[in-house]
Amino acid sequence: MLTRITYVTAAALLVAAKLGVASIITVDENGNGFIDNTPISGHLGTDPGPGGLTNVLIYNLPFAGAQGDIFLTDADFGGLRLDVIRFNGNGTLIFYSDNVDGFDAIGDTPGPPLLDYANLVQLPEVGPEGNNGSFWIPAAGQPGFDPSGITYHFISDGSASPVPEPRYLILVGGCLALFGLGRCKAIRPARFLRSD
Repeated sequence: MLTRITYVTAAALLVAAKLGVASIITVDENGNGFIDNTPISGHLGTDPGPGGLTNVLIYNLPFAGAQGDIFLTDADFGGLRLDVIRFNGNGTLIFYSDNVDGFDAIGDTPGPPLLDYANLVQLPEVGPEGNNGSFWIPAAGQPGFDPSGITYHFISDGSASPVPEPRYLILVGGCLALFGLGRCKAIRPARFLRSD
């Protein structure tokens, strides 16, 4: 079953993460990443999952993470899935990056894994070409799930940083405003009718 996350949902996920709900793991196609503000690095290795390739970008996670694949789709290429984020359930996140613009990132591979996990999700990349990615908070059983309620930020094009980019802060601000309006409506005082 494929799940599609909208732009508003991605902003809402970021809001939840920034309110201290759980840690954020940010990774990019160049082997740079963060767990909250702590730097992590990816390394090249072999994907032991189904149809896994050699010489792929692997990040070590502080937990196992549920098995599955996440397909990142790119609107600039007609919604094609160009990047695959794989969780093998063994404490690794594998970043298969596209090579449509040449092999200029460490994570660029000649193609995606030769086989997919049955447990898969599809996410659109958000942002301008050259600086885009996706946010993901998996539910129980979905790819990368951990009971801690982790949030992932996959950067398809660009560099990982521990602080969200200003454009994401704008999305968060808009999302908070919408939540605030909804909350105001929810706590409106009830009107009482007099019966004389």
